[in-house]
Amino acid sequence: MDTQVQHDQHHRTAGRARRGVRLFLAAGAAAFTLTAGLASPLNPAPQQAQAKADSGKKTLTVALAQSVDSLSPFLAQRLVSTSIHRLMYEYLTNYDPKDNHVVPGFATKWESSPDKLTWTYTIRSDSKWSDGQKATAKDAAFTFNKMMTDDGAATANGSFVGNFDTVTAPSDTQLVIKLKKPQATMTALDVPIVPEHVWKDVKDFSKFNNDQKFPIVGNGPFVLTDYKTDQYVKLKLNKDFWRKSKTPQFDEIVFKTYKDQDAAVAALRKGEVSFVAGSPALTPAQAASLKGEKNIKVNEGPGRRFYAIAVNPGWQTKDGKKFGDGNKALLDQKVRQALFRAVDTKTIVDKVFQGHAVQGEGYIPPRFGDYFWKPSDSQKLSYDATAAGKMLDEAGYPLKDGKRVGKDGKPLDLRMLCHATDPNDKAVGKYLKEWWGKIGVGLKLNCVDDVSVPWYAGEYDLAFDGWSVNPDPDFVLGIHTCAALPTKAKETAATDNGICNKTYDDLYNKQLAEYDPAKRADYVKQMESWLYDSGYMNVMAYPNAVEAYRTDQIKSIQTMPTAAGNIYGQDGYWSWWSAEPASASSSDSSGSSSTGVVIGIVIAALVVIGGGVFVAMRRRTTADDRE
Repeated sequence: MDTQVQHDQHHRTAGRARRGVRLFLAAGAAAFTLTAGLASPLNPAPQQAQAKADSGKKTLTVALAQSVDSLSPFLAQRLVSTSIHRLMYEYLTNYDPKDNHVVPGFATKWESSPDKLTWTYTIRSDSKWSDGQKATAKDAAFTFNKMMTDDGAATANGSFVGNFDTVTAPSDTQLVIKLKKPQATMTALDVPIVPEHVWKDVKDFSKFNNDQKFPIVGNGPFVLTDYKTDQYVKLKLNKDFWRKSKTPQFDEIVFKTYKDQDAAVAALRKGEVSFVAGSPALTPAQAASLKGEKNIKVNEGPGRRFYAIAVNPGWQTKDGKKFGDGNKALLDQKVRQALFRAVDTKTIVDKVFQGHAVQGEGYIPPRFGDYFWKPSDSQKLSYDATAAGKMLDEAGYPLKDGKRVGKDGKPLDLRMLCHATDPNDKAVGKYLKEWWGKIGVGLKLNCVDDVSVPWYAGEYDLAFDGWSVNPDPDFVLGIHTCAALPTKAKETAATDNGICNKTYDDLYNKQLAEYDPAKRADYVKQMESWLYDSGYMNVMAYPNAVEAYRTDQIKSIQTMPTAAGNIYGQDGYWSWWSAEPASASSSDSSGSSSTGVVIGIVIAALVVIGGGVFVAMRRRTTADDRE
């Protein structure tokens, strides 16, 4: 889920079928009121919007950066979907917005046996489903048991329960989980709890998308009331939610697709929308153009994502059947490392991100200090084109007439998957062509709207990759385990990039079983070191979260971390649940009225998937896949 983690990326995952890191926004009631009777991309149903304003309903409209892959918490992996689930359903625990420490959620407290193999959770007695039925420990037991026994239900979060032995609910307020071996993620199980009385009748969890009957029964801070594929998701405030806000809240959230980021920024200037975030950040030019504008605040904080190059390792199924057509030269670690020695990450941060990012090193972003790792001086594959060329010579790819040539006489030409609508991919791609061209390696960018098809078919050589990381790193570590590989060739799986290695898997299992924070962090750093040396992943940058909103429409909105963090894509529901609309008297250009404020939070949609059918394979259609 958002792991986890969740989701570009979470975030969220040990046989990790993941969810993959979440949230969005869009238009002022004023904008709807001013355009009543006129259809537009932001106002496809203007009369309905007018009715909302007249009813006094305060609506926070959110434009999606991604298409929803599924409304089923058992299937969803994209950030946008897992973010919506954080609004719809409770999790056993949550993360404090100030510093990410674990806080109560559906469970009010928890304790383990001395041997750490039995965990007992006290389930809150003041939670109920939106249809009026009481939410109990039995619902949690049903959720976990279904994931343990049904492969379809394990698609998104199955790794969390792979080590579970039994899950029981001795009473409505007691949940007991017995483990096969210790598991350090027991206070970070990022799994939405669903109502048993609704889900017990689902026949096929691998196909049921939770989009057939509205409102959808949940027990989170909002209730999903309506959905149309690639058009909108509507949620209303759950007034029976156990956590009570201290400030006025929005009555409704509407998530809409909005496919042009420049137009979204223009709409922000006009007061037609209240919040704009990019995919996953505003471009440097957009951010610069908004600074100093009246009633607009640009928020920038440390990001929870990494931006990387992923190398095709030679895809295979869990039973070892190989598939795909990755260039065999990349099976040589020395070739992979040579390519990365010819990547100038400082230039990427300075020229592409224009300083709105931190230079990449290890797999976990520096925002998560306990797990942040950087290579030693002797280990670091620092930019050195001459050294890269020598490595290719040693690997058996001499330079002939300006091209690297293998033993078969064929030039070393590579294909790289990129997201067609991501300007960062295209800009970095131009630099890579130049840098690798200097060492005799050819590069062809394959920029497509939906990278999932060639990705899961293993039909690429390199690809731009990125995930959002959760406070607990288990999810983004688990997506590189052998257990995350697909069961069948070319089918969607938990794996990020088809990696399978015994050394890495052993380290993963050790970190998962280690309760001592310092020792666990050491294992995590060893995993990052292995990933770095392997040459399968090259983290180029950690992009900052860059977003902007109208202060005359949003009075207050919580960042995470609160001191200096992001608004969009949080590990929780804090920003939108706590958002307080500005009073009507403080709004000028938006034209909002006291009878209704429609706040728009717009994130440029990277892809619009046609039709009304969910396609689980499409989690990679944007750069911001997951937590």
